[in-house]
Amino acid sequence: MFQVDPNIKSRDNANCFISSDPALSQSTHSDERRRILMRSQRLSAPLTALIAIAAAGALFLLPMRAIAQQETVLYSFLDNNRDGSSPFAAPIFDAAGNLYGTTAYGGAHNYGSVFELSPVAGGGWKEKVLHSFNLDGVDGYQPYAGLVLDAGGNLYGTTSPGGSHSGGTVFELSPQAGGTWSEEILHHFALGLSDGNNPQSNLLFDAAGNLYGTTVAGGAHSSGIAFELTPVVGHGWSEKLLHAFDGRGGGNAPYGTLEFDSAGNLYGTTQNGGAGAAGIVYELMPAATGPWTERILHTFTGGVSDGSYPQFGVVFGSTGSLYGTTLTGGTFGDGTVFELSPIGGGNWSESFIHYFNAQPPDGFFPNAVVADASGNLYVSTVQGGSYGQGAVLEFSLGGGSWNETVLSSFDYNDGAAPSGSLVFDALGNLYGTTEVGGAYNEGTVFKVAP
Repeated sequence: MFQVDPNIKSRDNANCFISSDPALSQSTHSDERRRILMRSQRLSAPLTALIAIAAAGALFLLPMRAIAQQETVLYSFLDNNRDGSSPFAAPIFDAAGNLYGTTAYGGAHNYGSVFELSPVAGGGWKEKVLHSFNLDGVDGYQPYAGLVLDAGGNLYGTTSPGGSHSGGTVFELSPQAGGTWSEEILHHFALGLSDGNNPQSNLLFDAAGNLYGTTVAGGAHSSGIAFELTPVVGHGWSEKLLHAFDGRGGGNAPYGTLEFDSAGNLYGTTQNGGAGAAGIVYELMPAATGPWTERILHTFTGGVSDGSYPQFGVVFGSTGSLYGTTLTGGTFGDGTVFELSPIGGGNWSESFIHYFNAQPPDGFFPNAVVADASGNLYVSTVQGGSYGQGAVLEFSLGGGSWNETVLSSFDYNDGAAPSGSLVFDALGNLYGTTEVGGAYNEGTVFKVAP
C-alpha cells in the first residue's frame, strides 16, 4: 500500500506551513521530496490507515486502456529569482490564445508569481512574469489558486497568506501601457473570527461582476467561509460573508472552487467535517439579507463504500448531475470520481464512476474534474500512472458503463505531480501544470491532445 512520509508537512493542515515563518518556507523550498509530496499528504487524518481490500462483489471494475502519450511540455519553470516555480493551479486562456497562471514560489522575491505564456510564430511559447509577490506587509504571497479574467482583460486571484492582516488577499492585475501590469489588493483577509483567512480556491464571477470564493480557515467557527466581493462605485470592493462553516456536520475547510446553478445557488465541497468527518458536498442558497442557507447534499463516510476528503469542488454535467473527486476512500483507498444526481425533494443520490487504484497505469490522489461538451470527464492525478509521477485520465460513458483511458503518464522529465484542474482550448486539447519535474525540476505547463 502506498504511504505518505509522515515527516513531510502538508500545506493543508489546520495551521499549515504556508502560515509559518516565511524564512522557513523559503529555506526548505529546495527540498525536492517535500515539494513532490506536499499535495499528496493534504489530509487531517493519516493516509496509512486506509483500507485497501474490498468485500467480494463490492466493485464493478471499469475497463481501462492506455494509449500512446500525447503530452507536450509548453514550458519548464526555472526558479532563478526571475522565473516562478511550483505552479499549483491550471492556467487560463484569454481570447488571443495566451495562457495565464500562478506559481507558489519563485519570482523576484521567491514568494510566487503571476505569469503569461504567449504562443510564438513557428512554434513554442514565450513566458513573461507579470507580477512577483513580496513579503512586504501589504502584498500577498504564495498563490495556490489560479486566475479568472474579466471582459477588460484584468486578472483576479488570491494569495493564501500575506496582506496587511496576514490572512491572505484577493488581488487584481491590470495591463498598463508599455506591457507592464499593476496590482491592486481588493481585500485583505484578517486572522480571527470576523473574517475568513487562507483562501486557496479559484474565484468565480457572477453576471453582475461580483466575485465569489472560499477560505479554508477563519470565520465564526474557524472552519472557513464562503464570501462575496462587490465592486463599490468610485473605488474599492466590499466583502460580504455568505456562510461560515461550523466545523462539524456543516463541513470544515472548503478548499474547492464554487459552482453556480442557473438559479444563483452555489455548490462546493469541504475537505473535512460532516457527520462522517470525511467531508461534504453542499449547496448555498441566497438570502434576501444576511447569511446564505446551507444544505448538505452528501456526507462522505470513507472506507471501501464511499470516498473521503474531497479536496476540489464539483462541476455540473449536461444532465444536471454534479461530478467531483475524493482524495482517498473507495475500494482501494486511493480516491474516487463520484456523481451526485438529483432525485427530487432536494435529495441527491451518489454513484461512482471510478475507484482509483495505486497500480500502474491508473493514477491516484485525483485533482478536480472537468467535462467536455460530449459529457466525457477528465482528471489529472498527483501520483500514479505508468511511471508513478501522475497521469491525465479520460472517463467516457459507453454501453451503460464508464470507461477509463490513460491519456498521459508523467515521468518527471516531462513534469511530475500534476496539480489543480485541467483547462480546454477551442480545439479540445487539455492544458495543466505540474508542481515539480521538467527540465529544471521546478514544474511545467503541459498540453495533452485527447
